[in-house]
Amino acid sequence: MQILKTLLRWLFAAIFVFAGALHFAMPEFYLRIMPPYLPWHHALVYLSGLFEIVLGILLVIPRFRTLAAWGLVVLLVAIFPANLHMALNPEQYPEVPPLVLWLRLPLQGLLIAWAYWLRR
Repeated sequence: MQILKTLLRWLFAAIFVFAGALHFAMPEFYLRIMPPYLPWHHALVYLSGLFEIVLGILLVIPRFRTLAAWGLVVLLVAIFPANLHMALNPEQYPEVPPLVLWLRLPLQGLLIAWAYWLRR
């Protein structure tokens, strides 16, 4: 079981480092999904990308594992409004099927549970 958890920790970390890097490589995509009621769209896109990268890296360092896992839980909760905004406004994202937009919401819950599981 420990080997599986280690592999899943590395996978989770890689997902977040990759996703965080995309915030810098393709910021226009993330800017499009920012809810209009949030301020400082550019800063929030880059800040969330930075946190994804840093927390993903820290997740594989034993000394920081718990802190990183809790940080990812908080980050996933913080970015939930963007996913909800997309689901509620599918006409703004015609390239994504509406069902996929709605399926992302429970997926967010699974990612939160995964991060919580990795905290130890």
